Amino acid sequence: MLDRVLFFPVTPFDAAGAVDLDMFTTHLEQGLAAGPGGVFVACGTGEFHALEPVEYEALVRRAVEVTAGAVPVYAGTGGSLPLARQFSQAAQRAGANGLLMLPPYLVAAPPSGMVAYTREVAAAADLPVIVYSRGNAVFDPETAAEVATIPNVMGFKDGRGDLDLLGRIVLAVRGALNGSGKPFQFFNGMPTAEVTVPAYRGIGVTLYSSAVFCFAPDISLAFFKAAATGDDVLIDRFLADFFHPLVELRNKVPGYAVSLVKTAVRLRGLDVGTVRPPLVEPSPEHVVELERIIAAGLALTAAVVAG
Repeated sequence: MLDRVLFFPVTPFDAAGAVDLDMFTTHLEQGLAAGPGGVFVACGTGEFHALEPVEYEALVRRAVEVTAGAVPVYAGTGGSLPLARQFSQAAQRAGANGLLMLPPYLVAAPPSGMVAYTREVAAAADLPVIVYSRGNAVFDPETAAEVATIPNVMGFKDGRGDLDLLGRIVLAVRGALNGSGKPFQFFNGMPTAEVTVPAYRGIGVTLYSSAVFCFAPDISLAFFKAAATGDDVLIDRFLADFFHPLVELRNKVPGYAVSLVKTAVRLRGLDVGTVRPPLVEPSPEHVVELERIIAAGLALTAAVVAG
């Protein structure tokens, strides 16, 4: 079972555009030193959409080697069904502990189609699977409960933000699994999830992915502690000084949820390269704004630590 802040590393590229495994190692080592509850490699923040299977397997294998069993390593999978099978099998060969099933490519499908897709992806490897409800991957309470009964589906991650729907999904899944003894976890998977942590905690969903952990684990962990202890005053300060401004900047350009994070990692001293097209790099004025936001978050964190 996963706990604490979940680390979703970026995928570094070198000057020629190739995956930089050495820089990836450094990025992982720095993140692990801060104490995450798990590493999710080659997922949304890691530009899963831009990777081919050989690159993907090398990244997962390196993550497994670097973590050396200290925390679980989950890998993204998804896209077209044949490729999803390939990614899932590659993750198993590389030693991953589980999979995060990302939405299929482009097409919109009814919830029943997503059940069939989930069954196929889950059957491709002997690994626990977390289902990610986001974009065109839509589940209703009935189909979420159905996929929860698939033997190796162990989690449901929500990136849609419909709390009424999620509340009904949580109840439906718990009802379907009642008495089974099967461990199952729910995750807040919204972009910059910290902004919605108070609302998700209200329906019992406490786990979340933190892109901020990539470049400022001290901010991420300070916020996590505030949320875990119910320090509403400190939560509001972090939201006002750091997270809300970051979201406002993120929303200015499609794809900034990834490229801003990668830029922030560079600003903090690691040359992880740029994003691959079709994502774009932040404009110079947005980089300046990002620097200001990071400085404000670090200053608040330092003040909290100092007491």
